[in-house]
Amino acid sequence: MPTALTTPPSPSTPASTPASTPPPATPVSVVTGAAGFLGSHLVDLLLARGHRVIGYDNLVTGSTDNFAHLAGHDRFRFIRQDVTEHLYVAGTVDYVWHFASPASPIDYLELPIQTLKVGSLGTLHALGLAKVKGARFLLTSTSEIYGDPHIHPQPESYWGNVNTVGPRGCYDESKRFAEALTMAYFREHQVATRIVRIFNTYGPRMRLNDGRVVPAFLGQALRGEPLTIFGDGRQTRSFCYVSDLLDGIVRLMLCDAPDAHLPVNIGNPHELTMIEFAREILQATGSSATLVHRPLPQDDPKQRQPDIQRARALLGWEPRVSLADGLRQTIAYFQPRVSR
Repeated sequence: MPTALTTPPSPSTPASTPASTPPPATPVSVVTGAAGFLGSHLVDLLLARGHRVIGYDNLVTGSTDNFAHLAGHDRFRFIRQDVTEHLYVAGTVDYVWHFASPASPIDYLELPIQTLKVGSLGTLHALGLAKVKGARFLLTSTSEIYGDPHIHPQPESYWGNVNTVGPRGCYDESKRFAEALTMAYFREHQVATRIVRIFNTYGPRMRLNDGRVVPAFLGQALRGEPLTIFGDGRQTRSFCYVSDLLDGIVRLMLCDAPDAHLPVNIGNPHELTMIEFAREILQATGSSATLVHRPLPQDDPKQRQPDIQRARALLGWEPRVSLADGLRQTIAYFQPRVSR
């Protein structure tokens, strides 16, 4: 098992949080999905912590623009490859961070087979690399494994309410299978695995046209267009800023607690209806745009709010960036990229 980096300091970290062991001189991390929104931010964070990083991405939904600022960096190597193919890395690997997957409804509805393949074959190859290298492995799962939940907020013990044959099933089931495969490698091969269930996350480097509500609302507001509300707008979501999410993910990867292999929700429990969130966007952008309603897509969850008691107890983690501050930074990223 690899040694771990120092857990990021936080005033919220209790004295009982499991300690990490001293880091190797230069830890080596493999990041799949390295050119995506979350993956590229993780690459930046790992490099800042002294890692050597090997990033994989097939650029189907990711973009090298997300790490163009790393050109010539002596500790970063990018490999353009689909992770559903065998992964070979020479030398030592300490950590495998499996972030590869389409993650927005537009993407996985257009790429259902590719989404299922990256959740199955991609996870298999990433786990195989971790097994061969004796590396610690982290799977980025999703709140979508809870489907349209009957329990609110959603704890990790909830098994979910998922339509396996619906249009969203390709994403939901790819992640549910990936979790099962990860647990199988933990039990059969003793791979040191971690599973994070990510709730709605936002921040710079999201794609304006990826279909998720934050870039959709921001793009419309900045262009002065009506904001599209699906259904009656009373469905809820909870929004976590990207730096908070990655802080929680790193804490989980480094955690040495006996039950750290079990899933952990990471997200912001502050819940908003879509109408409330639209009004927050209008206020943050100074837009006077109106709201327009469209039919609710099939199987769209009516409620989404993480129960983060486990993250608090296990990792000493909770979100710290307010919605106003997070939107301010995200708007500054999107403004020069929006065509009016």
